[in-house]
Amino acid sequence: MGDSRDRTAHEAARARQARADHWSRRGLLTAFGAASLVTVAGCAGAAGAAGAKTASAGSGTADSATVSVTPASGSTSADFTSPVTVSVSGGTLSDVRVTADGGAALKGTFNDARTTWTSAANPLSDTDYTVTAKVKGGGSTHTSTFTTKKPGATFVGYFTPEDGSTSGVGMPVSLDFTRAVTDRAAVQRAITVTADPGVEIVGHWFSDTRLDFRPETYWAAGTKITLKLRLKDVEGADGVYGTQDKDVTFHIGREQISVVDLSKKSMTVSRDGEEIATYDVSGGGSGYETWAGKMVISERFEETRMDSTTVGLGDEYDIDDVPHAQRLTTSGTFIHGNYWASPSVFGTSNTSHGCIGLRDAQGADDASTPGAEFYKSSIVGDVVEVRRSGEETVDPSNGLNGWNVSWADWKAGSAV
Repeated sequence: MGDSRDRTAHEAARARQARADHWSRRGLLTAFGAASLVTVAGCAGAAGAAGAKTASAGSGTADSATVSVTPASGSTSADFTSPVTVSVSGGTLSDVRVTADGGAALKGTFNDARTTWTSAANPLSDTDYTVTAKVKGGGSTHTSTFTTKKPGATFVGYFTPEDGSTSGVGMPVSLDFTRAVTDRAAVQRAITVTADPGVEIVGHWFSDTRLDFRPETYWAAGTKITLKLRLKDVEGADGVYGTQDKDVTFHIGREQISVVDLSKKSMTVSRDGEEIATYDVSGGGSGYETWAGKMVISERFEETRMDSTTVGLGDEYDIDDVPHAQRLTTSGTFIHGNYWASPSVFGTSNTSHGCIGLRDAQGADDASTPGAEFYKSSIVGDVVEVRRSGEETVDPSNGLNGWNVSWADWKAGSAV
């Protein structure tokens, strides 16, 4: 009898312990579910387990919340052409942060229900990002990471003038792109040019690889100009993306405008509205007339070689020490010193192959010559306007010579 009662009591105790063990495991599962308040999309939460709180629709509790992020966590070649989105089901978002490896954060907005957050801008290419998302009512934070892919093909814009430089009042902001741009509006919207003092500035496309900016009239002396390039990841053509994200600042110096009258074979130089010099010159002779119009000095050389074969004129000339040369067109028009012609030519005859010549000395070492004096007074961006040359107006894209386009036509060449 005693042995039988002992066995019965012992079996009853084992049964009670089994029940206790069973509920303890369920309790552990419920506790685990409560600790994992936010789960990655596709993973099941612990809601509905015995002892867990059940979230009612719209309650905002985190027990049943599931957060999903696009691009997916762990992606190593994520798309950079679409915004980052963070969504939650079974709850509402209290905070979302998307931070690049360098610390820059993407700004974004929630929808009215605070169930979706969308970045205001796309993520940058070839960049590591960390996403943190908090669900209202919960203490846990969802974290995910992704890396965007590198663009397959890229382009840059080479700009004129140089950063930190000082130029004359005729200097436009000119960009030459390394690849043809088909989405001109997208590229132009990513570039801004501002001036201090302020003035309206408009871009004009000369071709699918060149975009210039200028105001209606020459810049005011002393103007500070800022070029902002926000071309990184801008799709300029199908599958071709920009890489630049930088600011460039340059200044306008004094105003110097020189007017060349080739019917008189003379040039008048004005500085800030005051005439400072007059020089005898020689322009293009018959069959080689100098382009007419407003031309901007784009390059300067104390001495340079001029070879007629490089401009399609055969063996007409090859002079390896042309003094005080300043470029006016891409095609080869210069205003330069001339030591090989008779001094009597200047002011009386147009004898060149299209350039404008001033009397000078070989070696560019005589500062008293007209060629040296004019060179010393000039800077890149100064305007040289040629009148009555007997030739047509220079093509505005031949050099930095967009001032020969009317303001109405200039604005018509903008893509925005």
